[in-house]
Amino acid sequence: MSGLPREVTRWIQSLDLTWQVKTPKWDLTNGYLVAEIFSWYYPQEIQMHSYNNGTSLDSKQRNWSLLKIFIKRHKLDIEEELLEGTIHCKEGAAQLLVERIYNILTNREVKKMNPEHEIDFTDRAYQAKLPMHARSTASQAVKNNLKTTEIMADGSIILSQQKSQHIINDHIENRRHERMEAPERFNIKPTLGELATRIPPPPEPSYTSSSLGNKTPKNGMKTPKSINSPTRESTVQFKEINVQQLNRPKDMRQPLQA
Repeated sequence: MSGLPREVTRWIQSLDLTWQVKTPKWDLTNGYLVAEIFSWYYPQEIQMHSYNNGTSLDSKQRNWSLLKIFIKRHKLDIEEELLEGTIHCKEGAAQLLVERIYNILTNREVKKMNPEHEIDFTDRAYQAKLPMHARSTASQAVKNNLKTTEIMADGSIILSQQKSQHIINDHIENRRHERMEAPERFNIKPTLGELATRIPPPPEPSYTSSSLGNKTPKNGMKTPKSINSPTRESTVQFKEINVQQLNRPKDMRQPLQA
């Protein structure tokens, strides 16, 4: 039983299910075994004749719609992302769903190590283990992380395009990190600015707050004053000039007679 802790594996084997869970990603996708697990703890509410052990999308949706009603009725703390990821066979979704059900039904915590990568129901953790030449391209990343059943269940072309674009953006971001980690593989030449030696600026002397006018460093030495340092004193002098107006002639002062 790949991907499940030992205590969870023993618990599932003790339930005597219809068939053994070998690969949770494929064995739990139609919801039949999930309903059978709940039927052991809620036999009056989960009737197995209401569930279809089929692999079609219609069978999956009918089984999981009944399970969602049951989960909502009992207010079980199970995220919607785990249910949708299990329906569409997303990486790691079925394992987390079984562990969550084990925690709810048995009231026990699952002991496991912290994952190296964040669980986002993609194949990013698997791609990181592969060499660079064997990692998927952008089109292959869309094919691996966007299932056909997910496109059929959404029924919206715009929503599928948004999911595809999100996967492509993540792929481009991962490629950018790869180029930064191994530039020699991608034949990336450093720029002139990267090759230049960067000399750090000299440290500025720290002054004491003894006076506002005189700034003295902590070492006691005064810094030389610059010759061309700007000052607040005015360098241009102005001289007051007294202007005397010329006297007009007397004949111009008399008014004109008609």
